[in-house]
Amino acid sequence: HMIETISKYTKVRKNLLQELGREPLPEEIAAEMDLEVEKIHHIRKIAQKAVSLETPVGEDKDKQESILAEFIKDEKSIAPNTESARRLLKRRLKEISSNLTARELKILAMRFGLNDGVMHTLEETGAEFGVTRERIRQIQAKALEKLRKHDELKKVKDYY
Repeated sequence: HMIETISKYTKVRKNLLQELGREPLPEEIAAEMDLEVEKIHHIRKIAQKAVSLETPVGEDKDKQESILAEFIKDEKSIAPNTESARRLLKRRLKEISSNLTARELKILAMRFGLNDGVMHTLEETGAEFGVTRERIRQIQAKALEKLRKHDELKKVKDYY
């Protein structure tokens, strides 16, 4: 639908340009297309030509020393040093959590959103384990105390 509108906009703009001998005003295009001026502004923004990531960048475009894509950060890529630090941190956290029971690990994961990114309340966690929120609080406190006392924790603090 939008492609058709852009196509019509381009055609109307070209016709008005020939008719008027100048660049048509958004109001003139809007009247010709029977649309609101705000819609014409929106269409104009969308209709602007896209720039290829292969576009040469720099003073001498013939040399093609660099292209635009080289200057755009890939948000999904992870720097090698970041990835190795992440793996090391994960390994250390695994060592630290090795002295916790499976139940304690699951409770901490739920409470702090370690698995699904959602932090659950004491009540929600208690319902999941079939115990009271007070019991969950006690288990959580005990598990956190175990973690605080672990020797590896000092090494993990270096990451932050």
